[in-house]
Amino acid sequence: MPLDADAILDRRALRRRLAFWRIGAIALVGVAIVVGALAYGAGGERRAGPRGAHIAKVAISGVIFDDEKRSKLLADLAKSDAKGVMLMIDSPGGGVTASEDIYEAVRLIAKDRPTVAVVGTLAASGGYVAAIASDHIIARKTSITGSIGVLAQFPNFTGLLKTVGVEVESVKSSPLKAAPSGVEPTSPEARKALEALILDSYAWFKGVVGERRGLQGQALASVSDGRVFTGRQAIDLKLVDEIGGEPEALAWLAGKGVDASLPVKEWKPKGDGPFGLGAAGLAAAFVDALGFPGLAASLRRTGEGVVLDGVLAIWHPAA
Repeated sequence: MPLDADAILDRRALRRRLAFWRIGAIALVGVAIVVGALAYGAGGERRAGPRGAHIAKVAISGVIFDDEKRSKLLADLAKSDAKGVMLMIDSPGGGVTASEDIYEAVRLIAKDRPTVAVVGTLAASGGYVAAIASDHIIARKTSITGSIGVLAQFPNFTGLLKTVGVEVESVKSSPLKAAPSGVEPTSPEARKALEALILDSYAWFKGVVGERRGLQGQALASVSDGRVFTGRQAIDLKLVDEIGGEPEALAWLAGKGVDASLPVKEWKPKGDGPFGLGAAGLAAAFVDALGFPGLAASLRRTGEGVVLDGVLAIWHPAA
């Protein structure tokens, strides 16, 4: 049966559309191949940050929590061609174990190259743990640092539950199991057990400060009572070594034999999606392109959400 003119035109238009999408798919595969080639070396191993001799610049910012990407980045940096490292720290701290992880990773980096910490607005508590892992600490005159201490906080809803007529029952293998719980009064025994845990983590924190900063006795006691200090105060207390910023850090590295003409290259964790975007970032980019910027912002906040659990080394002034 012969086709009429309209049917012929429709079929040609369909072929053109299919050809367009095929070309687009081929181009996308080509981009993926190029990205993959850049991400992997000739031996099939994933590239670990910038190559060649350089000065590495790494940001430790925001609340510190367990982060596999950050751990991998620091491990890769320890094996890299970097001749010197600048840690750009701006953090109130976070989880004690996560802060310890950064400390150990930075000490490994510093075994083979001079490493300097540059304090921005804040390097307190766990953020200060990261700083003292370096060989030299530089801060601004008004930077906030210190807050050497550990805490555990938990809400207790027993008064609220009693008001609304809710009673929580539990069967435990022992009195201190899951204590404190927040849904029943905290017993003296549970409080004492938690206090022992806090004091043990505090002893580790205080010991690291004493070892790295050469402090002991009253000098150590005077800086480890939980208070914070400005950069100018921290100089006198030996918590930091120098007032300044990135230029001073580069000058210090040069004094340690690092070639000042080397390029400074930033090290950043790779995202878990194409082009370095995480799942939430990809979703945000998509809905933003569709014309929903408010929803995109919400998705980005969701992707950046932080959940802290366990014992904390963090500075958070009362509201």
